[in-house]
Amino acid sequence: MEKKSRGDLVINGFGASNGGTFNIVTLNGRGTVNSDLDCIEFECNGSGVVNGNVISEKAKVSGHARFKGNLDSQKLTIDGSAKIDNNLYVKHLKVSGKASVGGKVKGEEIKVKGTFTVGEDCEAEIFKADSQFSIGGLLNAEQIDIKIYGECKAKEIGGQTITVKQKGSSFIGTLFKPLFKTQLETELIEGDKIELENTIAKVVRGNLVKIGANCQIGMVEYREEFSKEKNAVVGESRQI
Repeated sequence: MEKKSRGDLVINGFGASNGGTFNIVTLNGRGTVNSDLDCIEFECNGSGVVNGNVISEKAKVSGHARFKGNLDSQKLTIDGSAKIDNNLYVKHLKVSGKASVGGKVKGEEIKVKGTFTVGEDCEAEIFKADSQFSIGGLLNAEQIDIKIYGECKAKEIGGQTITVKQKGSSFIGTLFKPLFKTQLETELIEGDKIELENTIAKVVRGNLVKIGANCQIGMVEYREEFSKEKNAVVGESRQI
């Protein structure tokens, strides 16, 4: 449907509306949409609930939004907090606030600087996190670049290039260090080139494997090259 034939939906204050096909959907107050939405742009600045699926070209959450179905968007920016009950399909995702997805996430580029929680698998071409996150299933991306800030978890991690670094410490972070768990925990990491810090894993398997500071690894399996720092703990290593 062409943009010209679409109307806009704006909810200011307390209000509710049926879903449908729109050009721009804006929720500024406490707005509820009671069925599926198909729109060019979706924006939630207040507290919004969509009781259905959302398809959009561009979506932005600056307030608090809950999607009780799937969210499918070309570009999604979350500066506030968003809860997606089912699945998220997105080309470009940027999280500066808090995002929670009950099902799976599938995208091209995911950048996280806030808090990111996924119930099932998370799949992308590029995954960059400078934050804390929890992924209930497999985190899979061609390029994975993680800077740990807080507790990070994934059941399994797979990719081509996987880099996990400890984020630079701040004065406040040093004061409260005993209160925060700044590690990545996972059962399996498998990739081509792997470089880890502050990681707890049962198995790490790759072509080139470098185990850095504050790592606790049960088994390392490598094809070409393996190295580890003195204060890293590796139970067993073998060339395959």
